[in-house]
Amino acid sequence: MSCKKRIGNHTLNLTFLVMWSLACSASKNAETLASLDGVKHRGVCWVASPNPLEGGELLALTAIGASHISQTPFGWQSQVQDPELRWEAHTDKMWWGESLNGLKATLDSARALGLSSMLKPHLWVRGSWPGEISMKSEADWQTWFRNYKAFILYYAHFAEENGMPLLCVGTELEKTSHREADWRGIITAVREVYSGKLTYAANFTEYEKVSFWDALDYIGVQAYFPLAMGAEPGLTRLNKGWQNVLPILEKVSREFRKPILFTELGYCDTHDAAQEPWLWPNQRKEVPISQEMQARCYQAFFEAVWDKPWFQGVYFWKWYPKSRERVPDFTPQDKLAQGVMKTFFLGNGTKGKENR
Repeated sequence: MSCKKRIGNHTLNLTFLVMWSLACSASKNAETLASLDGVKHRGVCWVASPNPLEGGELLALTAIGASHISQTPFGWQSQVQDPELRWEAHTDKMWWGESLNGLKATLDSARALGLSSMLKPHLWVRGSWPGEISMKSEADWQTWFRNYKAFILYYAHFAEENGMPLLCVGTELEKTSHREADWRGIITAVREVYSGKLTYAANFTEYEKVSFWDALDYIGVQAYFPLAMGAEPGLTRLNKGWQNVLPILEKVSREFRKPILFTELGYCDTHDAAQEPWLWPNQRKEVPISQEMQARCYQAFFEAVWDKPWFQGVYFWKWYPKSRERVPDFTPQDKLAQGVMKTFFLGNGTKGKENR
C-alpha cells in the first residue's frame, strides 16, 4: 500500500470519527433537551374581579393573541412562622373572582373564547411575602405541611372537577422547598385527585435549588431577574442581562428534562423597571413613569427567551378585568407593552433595532 493511499484512508477514518462524534453529540443534546408540551403558553396573570363579570372582559386577550390565563385564589397566613392557614373553606370574606364560584365563571368565560386556564393558588402573609415562610420547630413544620396539603387539595379537587389543564402546587415558598420529602408528599397527594399537568412557581432566586422538579411536568419560574442597573437601559444591555440567565435556565431544564414555564414575568412602567422587577408599585412612587422602558423590557424578553427550544411559555403579571389608569403599575394594558405582546403573541415579532 502506498503512503498516499494510507494517508487517504486515514483521512477517511478521521472524517468518519468526526461525523460520528457530531452525531453522538447531537443525539445526546436531543436526549437531554426537554420536549415542549404543545404550543407555547401565551399567558397573562388574571386579576380576580371583586364583583361578578359583566361579560366581554376577556375579549381583549383574544385580540392580542393570548392563549392562557392564570387564576389565583388565596390562602392567608397571619405570620411567616405561624403554621395555621385559612382559605375559602374557613371564610367567605374574599373577592368574588377568588371564590370557587368566581373561578368557575371566569374559567367558563375564558374557555368559551378558546383560552386555557392555569389554577395558581397563593398564600398571602401579613406584612411579608411567601418566600419568608419558615417554621420554628419540626412540630410546626409538620402542622404547616398538613395545613398546606389541605389547602392545595381543596383547589386540586376543583381543578379536576372542572377540567383545568394545569395546576400550580405552590408559589414562591422559597424557605420551604428544601424539605423535599414533604413536597414530594404534597405532589403525590395532588396527583391522586388531579389528572392534569403540574408545576411549582419557584422564585427566580430559588429554582436552581429545587430538587423535586422530576415529580412535576414543568419547571415554573417567577422570572423577575434583574437585567440592568440604572434608568432607561437600551435593548442591547437588556439582552445582555438575559444572556447571564439563559445558560442556567437551560442547564436546569436539561438536568431534569422538563421545559421551563415562566409562571410570572412583569415590569412596571417606570424608568428603573429592569433593575429590580419584583418591587411593588408603591415602592416606586417617586420614580419617573416610562411606558417606553416597560415596552423595551417586554421586547428584550421576546428577543432573548421566546424562541428557546426548552421554553414552554409565559404568564405576564398582570391583567385586570377592566383597564385601570393607576401609575405606576405592572399591567401592560393599553400601554406600549401591550403592542409588543400582541406582535409576538401573533407571531409577527422581529428583532428590534431601536433604543439599543
